[in-house]
Amino acid sequence: MPLVALVREPSASLAECELSYVDRALIDLTRARAQHASYYAALRAAGAEVRVLPALDHLPDASFVEDTAVVLDEVAVLGAPGVASRAAEADAIVGTLEAYRPVRRLDRPDATLEGGDVLRIGRTVYVGRSRRTNQAGVEALRRVLDPLGYRVRVMAVEGCLHLKTGCSSAGDGIVVVNPSWVSARLLEEDGLTVVPVASSEPWAANVLRVAGTLLMPAGNAATSQRLRAAGLDPVEIEIGEFQKAEAGLTCLSLLVPPAQ
Repeated sequence: MPLVALVREPSASLAECELSYVDRALIDLTRARAQHASYYAALRAAGAEVRVLPALDHLPDASFVEDTAVVLDEVAVLGAPGVASRAAEADAIVGTLEAYRPVRRLDRPDATLEGGDVLRIGRTVYVGRSRRTNQAGVEALRRVLDPLGYRVRVMAVEGCLHLKTGCSSAGDGIVVVNPSWVSARLLEEDGLTVVPVASSEPWAANVLRVAGTLLMPAGNAATSQRLRAAGLDPVEIEIGEFQKAEAGLTCLSLLVPPAQ
């Protein structure tokens, strides 16, 4: 089975999305839909099997499907959104996930966990403590993953929405980091190569590796050059309308790796 990318069409109510660190700006829904189509076309070009889920127009943030679950080789762990307006999103994807993995829920009612705060590299799972993911969520996830042989490491997130807003994997042991938002200390301890974003390009840290292709948000030339110097060949994708909604490339898909 190839890598599967689950994506969800943008909601008609996208402009009413939750915001934490950016000011609200007018979102052009027509342009957002066109950018979304180009995004999943890029996923297909990279070799992913893209499954497009219908819009949930009553849920403004529903196209940020990454946050609904953490999908690993053995299991899919359902998220627990950190804001009430997103509470229905995780339940809406259960039926889809069950076609690919056993679905587990967190075992604490006070747990919050969003997939944007979870970065898996090999058998290590880095979890961001953020406004959207609390310690109860970290510990509940740990209880699912420990018996499966994953190591969970907790990272502080300051100044941005999710861990992967400021720290994401480019593959080949390389991690792109905005050091103003996320400390690279644990990553370096684990022997990973850290590429810091250019200080003028704070949102460039959210990149997406799909098979052998590295996608990065358009308009970050200096960081792109740093990635090329590290031996990578990033493909730029325009997602400006979604960036107004405080989203990045990883937010717009939930990747389901081939089952082991």
